[in-house]
Amino acid sequence: MKLSERALIDAQDPTGRTSLPTPPAPHPAQGASAPGASSLQVRHLTADYGAGPVLSEISLDIPRGAITVLVGANGCGKSTLLKTIARQLKPSHGEVLLDGEDTGTWSRTQFARRVGFLPQDPVAPEGVTVLDLISRGRHPHRGAFGRWRPSDDQAVAEAVELTGLESYLDRQVTELSGGQRQRVWIALALAQQTDVLLLDEPTTYLDISHQVEVLDILADLQRQRGITLVMVLHELNMAARYADRMVAIKDGTVLASGTAEDVMTDHTVSGVFGMAARVLHDPESDARLVVPMRTRRAASSILGSHAPNAIEKGLHD
Repeated sequence: MKLSERALIDAQDPTGRTSLPTPPAPHPAQGASAPGASSLQVRHLTADYGAGPVLSEISLDIPRGAITVLVGANGCGKSTLLKTIARQLKPSHGEVLLDGEDTGTWSRTQFARRVGFLPQDPVAPEGVTVLDLISRGRHPHRGAFGRWRPSDDQAVAEAVELTGLESYLDRQVTELSGGQRQRVWIALALAQQTDVLLLDEPTTYLDISHQVEVLDILADLQRQRGITLVMVLHELNMAARYADRMVAIKDGTVLASGTAEDVMTDHTVSGVFGMAARVLHDPESDARLVVPMRTRRAASSILGSHAPNAIEKGLHD
């Protein structure tokens, strides 16, 4: 049986479990550009929420077929930049170019076929199953009559396999753990089969093991499909571990951009986050590692809290 026109897979194997077609081995399409072959540029971008600019004249080239991570302190504008690129927020000035074309002139469907976006804290409708939610990633590719095609079957099957969700297809999304739910949302984005994928803090609220799990999935996806992946991350050490390129944002402008080695320096981390830090080299992962230094105020506070105990101990000795 085929996927239903409601984007639900009704096929059953002999044991009664939901089954999916086996994804074919990946191979390049003849005479077509491979996924990830798109170039993305931001030109003189200014954006605001009605109370003054949050982004100010940002220009940025995002390398094709690589992982770019936006970092910065809370309120610096990194999520606003991602939302503006994703057309969730209309810029007051400037443009976003994909392969040299202004994406602001595209239809919503045309844009959704080229660029996927996963926001912070997405909420699944009550009662929706894992398979149903993932299948919704195919909506931009449906024809005029919304017919479900074998290519949709295949896209969903590949997304499920990449995220390891085969045993969860009939479960309701709301029943899953935070890490499992995030994998479902990533699978939805993968089913969309865009060559640019934007993710706003995909590891928010996840513990360290689930953060690594989610970022490993995304890194594997990027390597296998060669897509252009842009995400916002709060955790600097995770950003340095997974990024091919980092962009440090401060007060709505780009303070530094380059490889992790270029951006992750004592001076830049101090300038972006307003704190003293040492940036070390981790020989195990070959990545940069940020070690915050104790602030003078915190150190004096701790010393002050311990001083009475030391004096008291001396009096009793």
